[in-house]
Amino acid sequence: MLILASQSQTRKALLQQAGLHFSSVPADIDERAIETAAIEAGGDGRDVALLLAQKKAANVAAAHKGAFVIGADQTLSLGTELLHKPEDRSAAVMQLDRLKGKTHRLHAAVSLARGGEILWADVQTAELTMRDFSDTERDDVLDREGAAILSSVGGYRLEGPSIRLFETVTGDYFTILGLPLLPLLAALRSFAPETLT
Repeated sequence: MLILASQSQTRKALLQQAGLHFSSVPADIDERAIETAAIEAGGDGRDVALLLAQKKAANVAAAHKGAFVIGADQTLSLGTELLHKPEDRSAAVMQLDRLKGKTHRLHAAVSLARGGEILWADVQTAELTMRDFSDTERDDVLDREGAAILSSVGGYRLEGPSIRLFETVTGDYFTILGLPLLPLLAALRSFAPETLT
C-alpha cells in the first residue's frame, strides 16, 4: 500500500501520471513551528524542506503501519529568507514584486517512510530568475492564474501562465513542481518495488 502524505493536487497528478496507485492522507503537523525550530537551530531552506518532508511521512506512517508513505515539501529561498504560499492576491503581488529581477531557489524534498522509520529521503534544488516585468505583465499573469497561485509557494506556477515572468530556469522540472519524481521512483524500486506494479 502506498500513501501520499499530502493533498497537493500537483503532487497527486505527478504520481498518477507516473502510473502509481496510492491514496492521499494529509499529515497532521504544525509546519510553521517545525520550520521555526529548524531555522533557530541554524537550518536553511533545504534543511526545512527535508525536515518537513520527513515529518509528514513519519506522521502518516505512524497511523498506517504497513503502508509505504511519501512525504514531500518545498521551500523557496530568496537569499536567506524563506517565502511561503501567499494568503491572497495582494500577498502574491508583494511576493512577485520581491522576486522581480532576482534569482531565487526552490528546494523540493521527498521522503519514504514505513512504520516508525524513514527509509529514504532526498532534496533537490532548482534556481530560477525572474524578468524585470512590468506591473501590467504581473497583473495579467495573476488574472490568468486566478486562485491557483494561492496554492503555490512564491505565488506563481511554472506550469501555467506564470512562466511569462521568468528569464531563466535551471533545474529538474519535477523539483520545480515540488516533487523530485525520478529520485522517488528509484527509491520505490529499491525499497518498495511492489508499489510500482
